Amino acid sequence: MSPVREKDHRILTLERALELYLTPQCKKPPFRFPCQHATAFWEHFQMQQALMASQDGSGDSPLEDDDMGYSHPRYKDTPWCSPVKVKYGDVYCRAPQGGYYTTALGTRCDIRCQKGYELHGSSPLICQSNKRWSHKVICKQKRCPTLAMPANGGFKCVDGAYFNSRCEYYCSPGYTLKGERTVMCMDNKAWSGQPASCVDMEPPRIKCPSVKERMAEPNKLTVRVSWDTPEGRDTADGILTDVILKGLPPGSNFPEGDHKIQYTVYDRAENKGTCKFRVKVKVKRCGKLNAPENGYMKCSSDGDNYGATCEFSCIGGYELQGSPARVCQSNLAWSGTEPTCAAMNINVGVRTAAALLDQFYEKRRILIVSTPTARNLLYRLQLGMLQQAQCSLDLRHITVVELVGVFPALIGRIGAKIMPPALALQLRLLLRIPLYSFSMVLVDKHGMDKERYVSLVTPVALFNLIDTFPLRKEEMALQAEMGQTCNT
Repeated sequence: MSPVREKDHRILTLERALELYLTPQCKKPPFRFPCQHATAFWEHFQMQQALMASQDGSGDSPLEDDDMGYSHPRYKDTPWCSPVKVKYGDVYCRAPQGGYYTTALGTRCDIRCQKGYELHGSSPLICQSNKRWSHKVICKQKRCPTLAMPANGGFKCVDGAYFNSRCEYYCSPGYTLKGERTVMCMDNKAWSGQPASCVDMEPPRIKCPSVKERMAEPNKLTVRVSWDTPEGRDTADGILTDVILKGLPPGSNFPEGDHKIQYTVYDRAENKGTCKFRVKVKVKRCGKLNAPENGYMKCSSDGDNYGATCEFSCIGGYELQGSPARVCQSNLAWSGTEPTCAAMNINVGVRTAAALLDQFYEKRRILIVSTPTARNLLYRLQLGMLQQAQCSLDLRHITVVELVGVFPALIGRIGAKIMPPALALQLRLLLRIPLYSFSMVLVDKHGMDKERYVSLVTPVALFNLIDTFPLRKEEMALQAEMGQTCNT
């Protein structure tokens, strides 16, 4: 058989045959040229496809020896799926071969449901080698959530809760419809408008407790206040939908002052009723205390309220006299006696070095400068640097102790006070200070040996070390609060 030709003498390929076969003029008889050739070509191709499938993959195809010689060898082994049809949906297919081969192996079909319908199953569908589509899909009519039945009323719907259904609300005798009478199920599966309700017109009733007065708890500025939650009552159906509290809830800690509490209740008709009461909190207070001269004061809570505690301390070189802490009592009076800070008096007449050091415990740091002779150059240079930094030494609570000479010609000096040679020798031996060379020892407020030096040290290096001590950090915070500083 010779190849089928059109009037323009082009070879009728598989693609051209399918294109003609699908045109409107080739759908209904009588078939004229070239429809009769396209129809015959396409039916012959489908027959050959079925024959090849029955040969179970042998590779033999009658079409390969056919006299017609259609141009289709690349499609001879392509499985075909049945056409996709989805009720209430449109199908858009794309085949790897292109053209009109919309059911060939590898074809991908996207499904788009019509308005008011939604896809159940995933898209796209894929034509598989077993001549079946990858899965099934359907377009189901969209459905809105079931409408809530209004109290003292109801509604009637044309088509249930499905897309485009209209529902009309109605009320029982004695109630008024509030809201939109008619709603419609929309494409987004939501009802148009707001749900209607049948309401009464009289507000609910509610009664609050009387004024509550309380005193703040000791060492606090607050007090815990509780009361029974007021109960409201609706005069129509006895049902309340909301109870709203404005203010702190019962069981809260109320601070000092006058607090307004308000309850608002709503019935199903959105009528509201309110009630109010007050919670008054008072704080017992003693008179304000002041820090002693050359000292600090640190108070808990608000500083002068019932139960508050104020603690006192002195700057370096001063000793606290009086009560180290005072408490504001319920009778609005402070406990203890008023504290003062007196200049520290060091007793150099004690018998042991340990007794001497005990006087500095938790009060002052000690820098001991020891030299075998007053002519020692390191000693003289070091003493000169320390004298120029006296303000910074006092700021850091440092007392300089000098040990000059060798026993029995040994002199111990703390400022203008001279200690006995035997006491100075005990101090050297207790702290294991060399007798015949220049040396310095730094002792903290707890009597701990923190650092030793055998050569000159600048005041800046010494102060940087001391400023890292934990206790010194607390001192720095207090001094900053009091405005204590050195210009150099």
